[in-house]
Amino acid sequence: MSDSGTARSVTGEDEVVDLCRELIRIDTSNYGDHSGPGERKAAEYVAEKLAEVGLEPRIFESHPGRASTVARIEGEDPSRPALLIHGHTDVVPANADDWTHHPFSGEIADGCVWGRGAVDMKDMDAMTLAVVRDRLRSGRKPPRDIVLAFLADEEAGGTYGARHLVDHHPDLFEGVTEAISEVGGFSFTVSEQRRLYLIQTAEKGMHWMKLTVAGTAGHGSMIHRDNAITELSEAVARLGRHKFPVRVTKTTRAFLDELGDALGTELDPENMEGTLAKLGGIAKLIGATLSNTANPTQLGAGYKVNVIPGEATAHVDGRFLPGYEEEFLADLDRILGPRVRREDVHADKAVETTFDGALVDAMQSALVAEDPAAKAIPYMLSGGTDAKSFDDLGIRGFGFAPLKLPPELDFAGMFHGVDERVPVEGLRFGVRVLDRFIDAS
Repeated sequence: MSDSGTARSVTGEDEVVDLCRELIRIDTSNYGDHSGPGERKAAEYVAEKLAEVGLEPRIFESHPGRASTVARIEGEDPSRPALLIHGHTDVVPANADDWTHHPFSGEIADGCVWGRGAVDMKDMDAMTLAVVRDRLRSGRKPPRDIVLAFLADEEAGGTYGARHLVDHHPDLFEGVTEAISEVGGFSFTVSEQRRLYLIQTAEKGMHWMKLTVAGTAGHGSMIHRDNAITELSEAVARLGRHKFPVRVTKTTRAFLDELGDALGTELDPENMEGTLAKLGGIAKLIGATLSNTANPTQLGAGYKVNVIPGEATAHVDGRFLPGYEEEFLADLDRILGPRVRREDVHADKAVETTFDGALVDAMQSALVAEDPAAKAIPYMLSGGTDAKSFDDLGIRGFGFAPLKLPPELDFAGMFHGVDERVPVEGLRFGVRVLDRFIDAS
């Protein structure tokens, strides 16, 4: 109780940790098909939290159990273009035996909230809910309309989430011109006097593909010159070991210039090995944006040890830089050779926007207000997000899920990794920054 005898109202900072823990406890594992638990429970949880503060959320179910929640907040000036804040509620699967703390427990330990989705991306979902609930409880309208979207299926390409809404319910995003979402706004500590906050302005495109080689079936005891497994294995090995050439996009050039200024050295993209070694937890994220990539991820063939199969298959996760899709596909076909049939399992475009405008200014001012050592800089994400789908509606997307991170935390290793966790203070910092950002945007 306060001195006046009234209870202090709950703030966004007060509840963000519990919101994050409760979201993590809802298992929304996405196996790439419909065999998982789906996102319906998470969609209902989010809808309940939004309805409690006066919004009228709608749940859209694209397939039984595969559900997304969307709501709109009226701004002070509805004539202004609207802002979209989107996040996904699905997560990649996790094997509990591999984890220090159960991946769906939302346990707090060592100053962090642990669990699958802690950084990808139930942390941002929780921060968004916390900020919105705080603002609506206290009657603080945003300067312009905000559309909130908590989406299904991002981890499998968004077919049953963002893509479904864009294709079948584009009216939900009427008037939206800009958006923020995941994998951006996190800190990289150069020194106590300078922390770089990486804002995602670009992301690689994807070709998830199936490779097939047809051979001649036969008895395993015979000499066999047309073995599909042998042919495919050699092609997959060539691809897996291939080093694609460095290609510097506008975003990567801007990132390297900013990073070089912070480190006090000029960075050569053709000779990044030494620089990447200095980047700690973000080295993996940055290294993968210097070239196209193609990583074999699955192999399949045969049904009995003494039978040579007539076909062998492999799956490959291919990613291409903005502007380099044609080069990437030509390289693939050259490396794989004429015997390998390549077909897409899922393909989507690369996206890239410039690092300028009022929204970028709002990010910078909000970060500096909470961390005087902050400087926002652009970077490219090696993976993909739902921004690809919203780009089809002309919505300019940024990754901005602000987190001030301990320098020693392997942030990139948290994504799809074991022992995923987010600092409690990072969540509270993110709430403060997002609140300021909304005011400034």
